[in-house]
Amino acid sequence: MGGNPAMRAGLALVVVVVAVVVGDVGAALPRFAEAPEYRNGEGCPAAVAGAGVCDPGLVHIAMTLDAHYLRGSMAAIYSLLKHASCPESIFFHFLAAADGGEGCGGGVGELRTAVAASFPSLRFEIYPFRADAVTGLISASVRAALEAPLNYARNYLADLLPKCVPRAIYLDSDVLAVDDVRRLWETRLPAAAVVAAPEYCHANFSRYFTETFWSDPQLGDRVFAGRRRAPCYFNTGVMVIDLRRWRVGNYRRRIEVWMELQKEKRIYELGSLPPFLLVFAGEVEAVDHRWNQHGLGGDNVLGSCRPLHKGPVSLMHWSGKGKPWDRLDAGKPCPLDHTWKSYDLYIAEGDSSSASAPFALSSSALPAAAFSW
Repeated sequence: MGGNPAMRAGLALVVVVVAVVVGDVGAALPRFAEAPEYRNGEGCPAAVAGAGVCDPGLVHIAMTLDAHYLRGSMAAIYSLLKHASCPESIFFHFLAAADGGEGCGGGVGELRTAVAASFPSLRFEIYPFRADAVTGLISASVRAALEAPLNYARNYLADLLPKCVPRAIYLDSDVLAVDDVRRLWETRLPAAAVVAAPEYCHANFSRYFTETFWSDPQLGDRVFAGRRRAPCYFNTGVMVIDLRRWRVGNYRRRIEVWMELQKEKRIYELGSLPPFLLVFAGEVEAVDHRWNQHGLGGDNVLGSCRPLHKGPVSLMHWSGKGKPWDRLDAGKPCPLDHTWKSYDLYIAEGDSSSASAPFALSSSALPAAAFSW
Protein backbone atom coordinates (compact mmCIF):
# COMPACT_ATOMS: atom_id res chain seq x y z
CA MET A 1 0.00 0.00 0.00
CA GLY A 2 2.79 2.42 -0.95
CA GLY A 3 0.58 4.96 -2.73
CA ASN A 4 -0.06 5.58 -6.41
CA PRO A 5 2.50 4.93 -9.19
CA ALA A 6 3.51 8.57 -9.42
CA MET A 7 4.34 8.65 -5.73
CA ARG A 8 6.32 5.42 -5.95
CA ALA A 9 8.23 6.78 -8.92
CA GLY A 10 8.98 9.89 -6.94
CA LEU A 11 10.39 7.80 -4.14
CA ALA A 12 12.61 5.94 -6.57
CA LEU A 13 14.17 9.24 -7.55
CA VAL A 14 14.78 10.15 -3.94
CA VAL A 15 16.86 7.26 -2.74
CA VAL A 16 19.44 9.47 -1.09
CA VAL A 17 18.28 12.70 0.49
CA VAL A 18 20.55 15.30 1.98
CA ALA A 19 20.06 15.40 5.73
CA VAL A 20 18.72 18.50 7.36
CA VAL A 21 20.58 19.41 10.49
CA VAL A 22 18.06 21.33 12.51
CA GLY A 23 19.46 24.68 13.53
CA ASP A 24 18.81 26.30 16.89
CA VAL A 25 17.13 23.16 18.21
CA GLY A 26 19.52 22.70 21.07
CA ALA A 27 21.46 19.70 22.27
CA ALA A 28 18.37 18.10 23.80
CA LEU A 29 16.83 17.30 20.43
CA PRO A 30 18.40 14.70 18.12
CA ARG A 31 19.03 15.33 14.43
CA PHE A 32 16.82 13.91 11.71
CA ALA A 33 17.09 13.55 7.94
CA GLU A 34 14.62 15.15 5.58
CA ALA A 35 12.02 12.60 4.48
CA PRO A 36 10.98 12.03 0.86
CA GLU A 37 8.07 14.18 -0.23
CA TYR A 38 4.78 12.61 -1.25
CA ARG A 39 1.97 14.04 -3.38
CA ASN A 40 -1.71 13.30 -3.73
CA GLY A 41 -2.70 10.83 -6.41
CA GLU A 42 -5.78 10.77 -8.60
CA GLY A 43 -9.12 10.78 -6.83
CA CYS A 44 -7.97 12.77 -3.80
CA PRO A 45 -10.30 15.56 -2.60
CA ALA A 46 -9.48 19.00 -3.95
CA ALA A 47 -8.47 21.51 -1.30
CA VAL A 48 -11.09 24.11 -0.44
CA ALA A 49 -9.55 27.56 -0.91
CA GLY A 50 -9.12 29.39 2.37
CA ALA A 51 -10.55 26.56 4.48
CA GLY A 52 -7.26 25.65 6.14
CA VAL A 53 -7.67 23.13 8.95
CA CYS A 54 -11.45 23.28 8.49
CA ASP A 55 -11.25 21.75 5.00
CA PRO A 56 -13.79 18.87 4.98
CA GLY A 57 -11.51 16.76 2.77
CA LEU A 58 -8.78 16.46 5.40
CA VAL A 59 -7.84 13.40 7.45
CA HIS A 60 -6.97 14.57 10.97
CA ILE A 61 -4.33 12.72 12.97
CA ALA A 62 -3.51 13.65 16.57
CA MET A 63 -0.32 12.65 18.35
CA THR A 64 1.73 13.82 21.30
CA LEU A 65 5.17 15.26 20.63
CA ASP A 66 8.09 15.46 23.03
CA ALA A 67 11.87 15.23 23.00
CA HIS A 68 12.04 11.76 24.53
CA TYR A 69 9.75 10.09 21.97
CA LEU A 70 10.48 12.39 19.02
CA ARG A 71 12.40 9.68 17.20
CA GLY A 72 9.34 7.44 17.31
CA SER A 73 7.03 10.26 16.22
CA MET A 74 9.20 11.07 13.19
CA ALA A 75 9.14 7.45 12.05
CA ALA A 76 5.37 7.29 12.56
CA ILE A 77 4.78 10.44 10.50
CA TYR A 78 7.03 9.15 7.72
CA SER A 79 5.17 5.82 7.58
CA LEU A 80 1.76 7.49 7.51
CA LEU A 81 2.75 9.73 4.60
CA LYS A 82 4.48 6.98 2.65
CA HIS A 83 1.48 4.66 2.65
CA ALA A 84 -1.22 7.31 2.25
CA SER A 85 -3.12 7.58 -1.03
CA CYS A 86 -3.65 11.30 -0.32
CA PRO A 87 -0.70 12.40 1.85
CA GLU A 88 -1.26 16.10 1.18
CA SER A 89 -4.76 15.73 2.61
CA ILE A 90 -3.49 14.67 6.04
CA PHE A 91 -3.38 17.29 8.80
CA PHE A 92 -1.36 16.48 11.91
CA HIS A 93 -2.34 17.87 15.30
CA PHE A 94 0.54 17.56 17.78
CA LEU A 95 0.09 18.01 21.53
CA ALA A 96 3.28 19.12 23.27
CA ALA A 97 4.10 20.10 26.85
CA ALA A 98 3.74 23.85 27.18
CA ASP A 99 6.96 24.07 29.22
CA GLY A 100 8.99 21.68 27.07
CA GLY A 101 8.59 18.83 29.53
CA GLU A 102 10.96 17.82 32.31
CA GLY A 103 13.25 20.78 31.65
CA CYS A 104 15.19 18.92 28.96
CA GLY A 105 14.53 21.18 26.01
CA GLY A 106 12.11 20.30 23.28
CA GLY A 107 9.80 23.29 23.71
CA VAL A 108 7.00 23.93 21.24
CA GLY A 109 9.16 26.18 19.06
CA GLU A 110 12.04 23.70 18.89
CA LEU A 111 9.71 20.80 18.11
CA ARG A 112 8.03 22.83 15.37
CA THR A 113 11.41 23.54 13.79
CA ALA A 114 12.45 19.90 13.92
CA VAL A 115 9.24 18.60 12.36
CA ALA A 116 9.22 21.26 9.62
CA ALA A 117 12.85 20.50 8.74
CA SER A 118 12.19 16.80 8.15
CA PHE A 119 8.77 17.34 6.55
CA PRO A 120 8.85 20.74 4.79
CA SER A 121 5.40 20.35 3.20
CA LEU A 122 3.66 18.79 6.19
CA ARG A 123 0.36 20.36 7.23
CA PHE A 124 0.44 20.49 11.01
CA GLU A 125 -0.13 22.51 14.15
CA ILE A 126 1.30 22.13 17.66
CA TYR A 127 -0.95 22.77 20.65
CA PRO A 128 0.70 23.52 24.00
CA PHE A 129 -0.61 21.25 26.73
CA ARG A 130 -0.36 22.52 30.28
CA ALA A 131 0.71 19.76 32.64
CA ASP A 132 -1.07 21.39 35.57
CA ALA A 133 -4.39 20.57 33.88
CA VAL A 134 -3.92 16.96 34.88
CA THR A 135 -0.98 16.68 37.31
CA GLY A 136 -3.19 16.69 40.39
CA LEU A 137 -5.23 13.79 38.99
CA ILE A 138 -2.37 11.43 38.16
CA SER A 139 -1.76 8.42 40.42
CA ALA A 140 1.35 6.26 40.70
CA SER A 141 1.50 3.57 38.01
CA VAL A 142 3.26 0.26 37.45
CA ARG A 143 5.81 2.08 35.25
CA ALA A 144 7.03 5.65 35.84
CA ALA A 145 6.79 6.55 32.14
CA LEU A 146 3.03 6.00 32.32
CA GLU A 147 2.73 8.84 34.83
CA ALA A 148 3.92 11.57 32.46
CA PRO A 149 1.23 14.28 32.10
CA LEU A 150 1.49 14.18 28.29
CA ASN A 151 0.12 10.61 28.38
CA TYR A 152 -3.17 12.14 29.46
CA ALA A 153 -3.26 14.82 26.76
CA ARG A 154 -5.54 12.61 24.63
CA ASN A 155 -8.28 13.32 27.23
CA TYR A 156 -8.19 16.97 26.17
CA LEU A 157 -8.17 16.62 22.38
CA ALA A 158 -11.67 18.02 22.02
CA ASP A 159 -10.69 21.07 24.09
CA LEU A 160 -7.48 21.78 22.19
CA LEU A 161 -8.33 21.12 18.54
CA PRO A 162 -10.35 23.61 16.48
CA LYS A 163 -14.11 23.16 16.82
CA CYS A 164 -14.44 22.65 13.05
CA VAL A 165 -12.48 19.38 13.24
CA PRO A 166 -15.22 16.70 13.37
CA ARG A 167 -13.13 13.70 14.30
CA ALA A 168 -9.51 12.70 14.79
CA ILE A 169 -7.44 9.56 14.71
CA TYR A 170 -5.36 9.48 17.87
CA LEU A 171 -2.07 7.59 17.56
CA ASP A 172 0.72 6.86 20.02
CA SER A 173 4.27 7.80 19.05
CA ASP A 174 5.47 4.18 18.87
CA VAL A 175 3.44 3.10 15.84
CA LEU A 176 4.14 2.45 12.16
CA ALA A 177 1.48 2.53 9.47
CA VAL A 178 1.92 0.05 6.62
CA ASP A 179 -1.41 0.83 4.97
CA ASP A 180 -3.45 3.83 3.85
CA VAL A 181 -4.67 5.60 6.99
CA ARG A 182 -7.70 6.91 5.09
CA ARG A 183 -9.18 3.43 5.44
CA LEU A 184 -9.12 3.87 9.22
CA TRP A 185 -10.41 7.45 8.93
CA GLU A 186 -13.48 6.23 7.08
CA THR A 187 -14.52 3.97 9.97
CA ARG A 188 -18.25 4.27 10.48
CA LEU A 189 -19.28 5.56 13.90
CA PRO A 190 -22.96 4.84 14.64
CA ALA A 191 -24.93 7.44 16.57
CA ALA A 192 -24.34 5.70 19.89
CA ALA A 193 -20.55 5.60 19.55
CA VAL A 194 -17.95 8.24 20.42
CA VAL A 195 -14.81 6.11 20.07
CA ALA A 196 -13.85 3.38 17.58
CA ALA A 197 -10.87 1.11 18.24
CA PRO A 198 -9.80 -2.52 17.90
CA GLU A 199 -11.20 -4.52 20.83
CA TYR A 200 -9.62 -7.58 22.41
CA CYS A 201 -12.41 -9.50 24.10
CA HIS A 202 -10.20 -12.55 24.72
CA ALA A 203 -8.11 -10.52 27.19
CA ASN A 204 -8.83 -10.85 30.89
CA PHE A 205 -10.70 -7.60 31.42
CA SER A 206 -10.87 -7.96 35.20
CA ARG A 207 -7.09 -7.67 35.59
CA TYR A 208 -7.15 -4.01 34.60
CA PHE A 209 -8.79 -3.16 37.93
CA THR A 210 -7.98 -3.96 41.53
CA GLU A 211 -9.79 -6.20 43.98
CA THR A 212 -10.93 -3.01 45.69
CA PHE A 213 -12.81 -2.09 42.53
CA TRP A 214 -14.43 -5.47 41.93
CA SER A 215 -15.43 -6.01 45.56
CA ASP A 216 -17.08 -2.61 45.98
CA PRO A 217 -20.89 -3.04 45.58
CA GLN A 218 -21.11 0.43 44.02
CA LEU A 219 -18.41 -0.37 41.46
CA GLY A 220 -17.40 -3.63 39.81
CA ASP A 221 -19.87 -5.07 37.32
CA ARG A 222 -22.38 -2.37 38.17
CA VAL A 223 -20.23 0.21 36.34
CA PHE A 224 -20.64 -1.60 33.02
CA ALA A 225 -24.28 -2.63 33.37
CA GLY A 226 -26.59 -1.44 30.60
CA ARG A 227 -23.90 -0.82 28.01
CA ARG A 228 -24.30 -1.78 24.36
CA ARG A 229 -22.07 -4.83 24.73
CA ALA A 230 -20.07 -6.69 27.34
CA PRO A 231 -16.96 -4.66 28.26
CA CYS A 232 -13.76 -5.58 26.44
CA TYR A 233 -10.20 -4.32 26.64
CA PHE A 234 -9.10 -1.87 23.96
CA ASN A 235 -5.77 -0.10 23.52
CA THR A 236 -5.95 3.71 23.62
CA GLY A 237 -2.91 4.10 21.37
CA VAL A 238 -5.08 3.84 18.25
CA MET A 239 -8.53 5.42 18.37
CA VAL A 240 -10.95 7.18 16.05
CA ILE A 241 -12.71 9.84 18.13
CA ASP A 242 -15.82 11.81 17.24
CA LEU A 243 -14.82 15.14 18.76
CA ARG A 244 -18.25 16.73 18.46
CA ARG A 245 -19.95 13.91 20.36
CA TRP A 246 -17.09 13.97 22.88
CA ARG A 247 -17.76 17.63 23.61
CA VAL A 248 -21.53 17.21 23.84
CA GLY A 249 -21.16 14.28 26.23
CA ASN A 250 -18.44 16.04 28.27
CA TYR A 251 -16.34 12.88 28.19
CA ARG A 252 -13.22 14.64 29.41
CA ARG A 253 -15.01 15.31 32.69
CA ARG A 254 -16.29 11.72 32.87
CA ILE A 255 -12.69 10.48 32.67
CA GLU A 256 -11.55 12.97 35.30
CA VAL A 257 -14.22 11.73 37.74
CA TRP A 258 -12.68 8.27 37.67
CA MET A 259 -9.19 9.71 38.11
CA GLU A 260 -10.44 11.58 41.17
CA LEU A 261 -11.88 8.39 42.62
CA GLN A 262 -8.56 6.64 42.00
CA LYS A 263 -6.92 9.21 44.29
CA GLU A 264 -9.35 8.23 47.06
CA LYS A 265 -9.26 4.44 46.63
CA ARG A 266 -6.88 2.56 44.37
CA ILE A 267 -9.11 0.94 41.76
CA TYR A 268 -6.49 0.34 39.02
CA GLU A 269 -2.70 0.07 38.53
CA LEU A 270 -2.02 1.28 34.96
CA GLY A 271 -1.82 4.98 34.08
CA SER A 272 -4.14 6.57 31.52
CA LEU A 273 -5.78 3.40 30.14
CA PRO A 274 -8.20 2.34 32.94
CA PRO A 275 -10.19 5.61 33.04
CA PHE A 276 -10.86 5.16 29.32
CA LEU A 277 -11.99 1.59 29.93
CA LEU A 278 -14.28 2.71 32.74
CA VAL A 279 -15.95 5.27 30.49
CA PHE A 280 -15.98 3.52 27.11
CA ALA A 281 -15.64 -0.28 27.54
CA GLY A 282 -18.80 -1.85 26.13
CA GLU A 283 -19.54 1.29 24.08
CA VAL A 284 -16.59 1.22 21.67
CA GLU A 285 -17.25 0.67 17.98
CA ALA A 286 -15.02 -2.23 17.02
CA VAL A 287 -12.30 -1.77 14.38
CA ASP A 288 -10.45 -4.58 12.63
CA HIS A 289 -7.46 -5.78 14.66
CA ARG A 290 -5.18 -5.10 11.71
CA TRP A 291 -5.21 -1.43 12.78
CA ASN A 292 -3.48 -2.09 16.08
CA GLN A 293 -1.02 -4.94 16.07
CA HIS A 294 -0.02 -3.90 19.58
CA GLY A 295 2.25 -5.27 22.28
CA LEU A 296 5.40 -5.32 20.12
CA GLY A 297 7.27 -3.56 22.95
CA GLY A 298 6.65 -6.49 25.29
CA ASP A 299 5.12 -6.11 28.73
CA ASN A 300 5.45 -3.13 31.08
CA VAL A 301 8.30 -4.72 33.08
CA LEU A 302 10.64 -6.68 30.80
CA GLY A 303 9.85 -5.32 27.33
CA SER A 304 10.70 -8.67 25.75
CA CYS A 305 10.36 -9.50 22.03
CA ARG A 306 6.95 -10.40 20.68
CA PRO A 307 5.83 -11.48 17.20
CA LEU A 308 2.93 -10.09 15.21
CA HIS A 309 -0.49 -11.48 16.03
CA LYS A 310 -2.06 -13.77 13.47
CA GLY A 311 -3.86 -12.03 10.63
CA PRO A 312 -3.34 -9.02 8.36
CA VAL A 313 -1.41 -5.94 9.45
CA SER A 314 -2.15 -2.29 8.71
CA LEU A 315 -0.54 -0.65 11.74
CA MET A 316 2.20 -1.95 14.05
CA HIS A 317 2.38 -0.72 17.63
CA TRP A 318 5.35 -1.06 19.98
CA SER A 319 3.25 -0.65 23.13
CA GLY A 320 4.99 -1.93 26.26
CA LYS A 321 8.34 -1.13 27.82
CA GLY A 322 10.61 -2.02 24.90
CA LYS A 323 10.91 0.65 22.20
CA PRO A 324 12.54 -0.24 18.87
CA TRP A 325 14.94 2.71 18.86
CA ASP A 326 16.24 1.84 22.34
CA ARG A 327 16.74 -1.82 21.47
CA LEU A 328 18.44 -0.96 18.19
CA ASP A 329 20.82 1.47 19.88
CA ALA A 330 21.62 -1.14 22.52
CA GLY A 331 22.47 -3.67 19.82
CA LYS A 332 19.69 -5.99 21.00
CA PRO A 333 16.86 -5.49 18.49
CA CYS A 334 13.87 -7.75 18.18
CA PRO A 335 13.14 -9.09 14.67
CA LEU A 336 10.33 -6.59 14.02
CA ASP A 337 12.48 -3.67 15.15
CA HIS A 338 14.30 -3.92 11.82
CA THR A 339 11.03 -3.06 10.07
CA TRP A 340 10.75 0.04 12.24
CA LYS A 341 14.38 0.92 11.45
CA SER A 342 13.54 1.32 7.76
CA TYR A 343 11.46 4.41 8.69
CA ASP A 344 13.94 5.84 11.19
CA LEU A 345 15.05 9.35 10.20
CA TYR A 346 17.43 9.69 13.15
CA ILE A 347 21.01 10.79 12.47
CA ALA A 348 23.33 9.36 15.11
CA GLU A 349 25.79 11.72 16.76
CA GLY A 350 28.86 12.05 14.54
CA ASP A 351 27.41 9.69 11.93
CA SER A 352 27.80 11.30 8.50
CA SER A 353 26.91 8.02 6.77
CA SER A 354 23.33 8.34 8.05
CA ALA A 355 22.81 11.71 6.37
CA SER A 356 19.99 10.42 4.19
CA ALA A 357 16.46 9.25 4.67
CA PRO A 358 16.17 5.46 4.99
CA PHE A 359 14.58 3.52 2.18
CA ALA A 360 11.32 2.54 3.87
CA LEU A 361 10.16 -0.99 3.38
CA SER A 362 7.31 -1.66 1.00
CA SER A 363 4.47 -4.03 1.71
CA SER A 364 6.55 -6.88 0.28
CA ALA A 365 8.78 -6.74 3.37
CA LEU A 366 5.94 -8.09 5.53
CA PRO A 367 3.96 -11.32 5.23
CA ALA A 368 1.66 -11.42 2.20
CA ALA A 369 -1.38 -11.64 4.45
CA ALA A 370 -0.52 -8.29 6.00
CA PHE A 371 -2.18 -6.30 3.25
CA SER A 372 -5.10 -8.49 2.21
CA TRP A 373 -8.44 -6.77 2.16
